[in-house]
Amino acid sequence: MSELTHIRTEEVGDGASLWEEWRGPLGCGVVLTAIIVALFWEFFSRQFEWIVRHQADWGHTLVIPAIAAYFVYLKRDKILARPFRTTWIGLVPVMLGVGLYILFSIGPQAVQHHNLQGASVMMTIFGLVLLFCGFRAMYWLWFPLAYLFVFGQTISDRLMDIITFQLQDIAALGSYYLFQLIGVDIHRSGNILTVFRSDGTEVPLNIAEACSGMRMLMAFLALGVAMAYIGLNRFWQQAALVILAVPTAIFVNMLRVVTLGLLTFIDADFAAGDFHTFIGLVWLVPAFLIYLGFMWIVTQIVIEPDETAEDASGAPAGKEQA
Repeated sequence: MSELTHIRTEEVGDGASLWEEWRGPLGCGVVLTAIIVALFWEFFSRQFEWIVRHQADWGHTLVIPAIAAYFVYLKRDKILARPFRTTWIGLVPVMLGVGLYILFSIGPQAVQHHNLQGASVMMTIFGLVLLFCGFRAMYWLWFPLAYLFVFGQTISDRLMDIITFQLQDIAALGSYYLFQLIGVDIHRSGNILTVFRSDGTEVPLNIAEACSGMRMLMAFLALGVAMAYIGLNRFWQQAALVILAVPTAIFVNMLRVVTLGLLTFIDADFAAGDFHTFIGLVWLVPAFLIYLGFMWIVTQIVIEPDETAEDASGAPAGKEQA
């Protein structure tokens, strides 16, 4: 009976110590979340409404906060290695972020911009974390915060148009050559592909903004950065995997256009409407598998020496000492 009592006492003690360890960080997290939500409720609600209305394009941004939180969880031991310290210099980015958010929200029309507001929100969040947690914790927290800022918000049409037009041209040209490669009779005029069916009818495929692949590119970049951060240790491997996200997204988008073009031989309506969106979602699965293949190649292309293979005397494993 005494042993059982002793075990239960230890369990209670472990639970109490665990609560003492996490009480401070959890309290800081609740306070930070409450402050951020209260300050930027209008921005977050507008962002969420836009994502819900355009799930096919921006649905991936809903999981970005969870991924960023997982990054923090992976480094929890290092973050909690020492107690948090209040760093008053964090008030500077907080005040600057709030001021800029007000300017970009109610200021002149030329500066009212969704992504500028997002940058102001991120600056404020950065300052609050620095204020409550200190520089030492920020050393491990800056990357999850940057990931949240870059991939956790939608991109305005003004910024999208800068890159979208180029991607449209690439998608149209690449799809045109893929059609020719498989023997499909096709004509290209700018961003419009015309597929000639066997009965002589023509089916136009307009490579519009939605077919540019920009949204898929953003989703793949977010995926690539996450996979590189979690699964790779060396910087050159991480950089290579992130860079490979660009051609992967572009190539898969070309395959999506070709798939829609081939389906028009069955029914011309397959190239539009909900089925158009469905094909894009279907292609995400093989695209992910292709990207996993690239990750395997990056990890295998160079064989690094195994530092753990050395014996206690410092001689590499497999070699005898003289």
